[in-house]
Amino acid sequence: MMRVRVRYFASFREATGIDDEWVDTDAKNLRALFDEAMARHAGLDHEPAALVAVNDCMADWDARVGEGDEVLFFPPVAGG
Repeated sequence: MMRVRVRYFASFREATGIDDEWVDTDAKNLRALFDEAMARHAGLDHEPAALVAVNDCMADWDARVGEGDEVLFFPPVAGG
């Protein structure tokens, strides 16, 4: 079990109703951590184009999670 800080942005923040939270997790990777977040927050859905960062560096969804990491979840962004 490890403790990590999870931050939500834009529509993910709206869906969860919070900016961030500290969570205790056994997640093996960022995808599993997001799955846990979806289980805690009914309005949160996985979006294929969503992005994730760890400690301010963009990361792959299969990257490992470590004790004390700060994980940032970004929903897809439309541009024009």
